Amino acid sequence: MESCGEEAEEKEFLAQLISIIVPKVFVPPLNFAMVEPGIYRSGYPGKKNFPFLKQLNIKTIICLDPVQYRNEDYLIAENVKLFQYPVNKNKEPLTLIPQYLLADALSRMLDKANYPILVHCNKGKYRVGCAVGCLRKLQNLSKTFIFAEYQKFSGAKARVLDQQYIELFDVSLVKYDKESAPEWL
Repeated sequence: MESCGEEAEEKEFLAQLISIIVPKVFVPPLNFAMVEPGIYRSGYPGKKNFPFLKQLNIKTIICLDPVQYRNEDYLIAENVKLFQYPVNKNKEPLTLIPQYLLADALSRMLDKANYPILVHCNKGKYRVGCAVGCLRKLQNLSKTFIFAEYQKFSGAKARVLDQQYIELFDVSLVKYDKESAPEWL
């Protein structure tokens, strides 16, 4: 009969062996994608996504959601900066994302000192889609490309109001330092 100490050692040995043999599973957040080197987009990350984000060495999170941020423990543990912009979705009758808030978020996205950045909203569709669309507008990409990318993430529920918002967004509101801006801009 084994003693409790031997049994505990055997369990520890098996746990270590399993951790070596079985690869870790990294789960990206909903609608996760790279926007440009140093910038990622997604839906709201949960605990199961933290190991994945840790592998990316996320330094900054930009949250485009009006709900109080729920992942403070992760931010503290990983020393991640949070910039929260309490914006609602664009919807009729004329509830629009304030341009000055999105311009400020874009300014932070264009500062390499904040990289790598994760930009997210609840599902990673509409508000993030507007932010990425306006970033693409800053890059002088075609409306065809911008709207195709927006629709790729929003799916069958693409919002015409979001596309109008992107089209009418005033890029001159976005202030950034050319010295700290990414090369792809």
